[in-house]
Amino acid sequence: MQDLASLPPMEDLRPRSVTDQIFEALYSQVVNLTLPPGAKLSEAEVAAQMGVSRQPVRDAFYRLSQQGFIQIRPQRATTVTPISTEAVMQAYFIRSALEQATMRVAALQLQPADWDGLERLIDLQEGASQADNRGEFHALDDQFHHDICKASGKEFVWNLVRDNKGHMDRARFLSLSYGASTAYIEHRRILAALRARDPEAAVEAVRDHLSHIEHILERLRTDRPGIIG
Repeated sequence: MQDLASLPPMEDLRPRSVTDQIFEALYSQVVNLTLPPGAKLSEAEVAAQMGVSRQPVRDAFYRLSQQGFIQIRPQRATTVTPISTEAVMQAYFIRSALEQATMRVAALQLQPADWDGLERLIDLQEGASQADNRGEFHALDDQFHHDICKASGKEFVWNLVRDNKGHMDRARFLSLSYGASTAYIEHRRILAALRARDPEAAVEAVRDHLSHIEHILERLRTDRPGIIG
């Protein structure tokens, strides 16, 4: 029998479709609030801007609607949904459970080179915060959590987190004007626990870090009541 070990992984065989690319572009703009709650979307306009037919746009819209990011109303405007408290808290539950479990592994698994890489990311985050570069700050924030999962041998955890955290990210983006400095300070606390190889301290640090989403929602209900559902 021919050796199958040389077969490439599935992702190398299946490039992103046009629908995938449209979905990812729109998803990114919804999550980072370039397309805020209430923004109207038109299949025809998206298709024209991206140089594609309307069918893949329609398919991308359907995927976004299934995930709760847009509301499609036949014969009426398709709009970006308000930030759903229920969806945010569901995402938080999934993320918190997965990352706490990963921290127990990370505290015993990570090596000095991993700690140093995380330290550099935190320093870059601090610079992005001081420059009020929210997009860069958010990307570095994700990189910090991703790299902990990867260095722990649990990168699949980050893939699960990434696929479930979109609603949480919408609320977090709105909080970056006042919460960025707190976030990178808390990353330093997480890193200190990892350096100390203290699983319980690492779990507590990431649990406290992620739990701020509840306070963020409370503040948004007061400051931006029209966008919270």
